[in-house]
Amino acid sequence: MAWIKAFHIISVIAFMAGMLYLPRLFVYHASVPAESDRAAMLSLMEARLYRYIITPAMLAMIGFGLVLTWDIGRVIWQQPWFIAKITLVIAMFAYHGLLGRWRRHFAQGKNRHSAKFFRAVNEIPTLLMIIIVILVVVKPF
Repeated sequence: MAWIKAFHIISVIAFMAGMLYLPRLFVYHASVPAESDRAAMLSLMEARLYRYIITPAMLAMIGFGLVLTWDIGRVIWQQPWFIAKITLVIAMFAYHGLLGRWRRHFAQGKNRHSAKFFRAVNEIPTLLMIIIVILVVVKPF
């Protein structure tokens, strides 16, 4: 199980790196004209990051996480800290879906949000990550 846990942590790190970087690309993208060469380059970078790094890392994270929880047993599913953690992880998946939607809007030239908006929403995964790590390590309840 140590290997599974290691691969779970690696996939979480890759997932979080992408979840933190993609909104930063959106900040830059929102600051350039929609039909510019720079917008086209950013759109390509965003698509590759989302499709080839964030989404596969998320799927690996889910797979390794399920194996870990299956190995631990049903007892963990009854722990309040674990239920809170899973709830926040699901919120992170919803945020992933929003990033995908916003990426498609940029690719179609239909972005309606400002760079300031993307700077603000870039804090969401950081806050979720902090709370999730505290729940897993400290198990406060």
